Amino acid sequence: MGSPNSSPRSNLQLRVMSGVILGALVLVLTWLGGLPFRLMAAAMAGAVFHEWYSMHKTVLSGSHAWAAAGALAASMILMLVGQPIAVLFPVLAGAFAVLAVHGWLTGAGAVGAGGFAYAAAPTVALVLLRADDQPGLVAILFLFSVVWTTDIMAYFTGRALGGAKLAPSISPGKTWSGAMGGTVFAVLAGVAFVWHDSAVPGVTLMAVLSFVLAVVSQLGDLFESALKRRRGVKDSGSLIPGHGGVMDRVDGLLAAAAVLYLLSALLGWPEMPAHALFR
Repeated sequence: MGSPNSSPRSNLQLRVMSGVILGALVLVLTWLGGLPFRLMAAAMAGAVFHEWYSMHKTVLSGSHAWAAAGALAASMILMLVGQPIAVLFPVLAGAFAVLAVHGWLTGAGAVGAGGFAYAAAPTVALVLLRADDQPGLVAILFLFSVVWTTDIMAYFTGRALGGAKLAPSISPGKTWSGAMGGTVFAVLAGVAFVWHDSAVPGVTLMAVLSFVLAVVSQLGDLFESALKRRRGVKDSGSLIPGHGGVMDRVDGLLAAAAVLYLLSALLGWPEMPAHALFR
């Protein structure tokens, strides 16, 4: 909650300022690729898992918490040193299975395995999409443009038009007008890539892909909102001024990155998925 002297205008200014600074940093690290991008991705995964743990610490504790954190750390180390998907996928799947069994045995349920998968799998998808080449750079910039446009325009369209609530029991502030506005503008942003880079496929494919990613991004946002409501918290954390926690900023990106990787890997090569759509 804001202070008594805060106002919606000042909160919006803080949100915009921190968003611009964070976005610029992310874009620089994305352009650099390689180890800087992988370090950013690993840091994001660590922050997401920490916030997941903070929301579930009543059940995610003791040996199970250490097991989940250790599995994430091991996975991120393998990712940082550039291990291929042939190594990363079995490690992620094996760690998830072990954590699921361990959670059942210790009474923690699926919380540890769920937090591990939520933090690790989309992060690995991001790194594999980037892949240190030009198609990877274009793929990530495309992903950012669609997800960020969805988020920004859903916010402003919803505030401007209002109307029926999208999911009042989960996130009372979201409206159908915002969801549709964010999706429309995201499709326009994705289609703009056709003119930005002649190596990208045609308008119809990019429009459909942008639509899918915009919808998935908003579903990822709703999932995190439902998680927070269930745990009785407003924000996943307080690391980013005006935005809350890292999970609050990357919830849609995590979901969209996982789906873009899966679609690209099905159309091409799982090790270099960006080449299927952004060669």
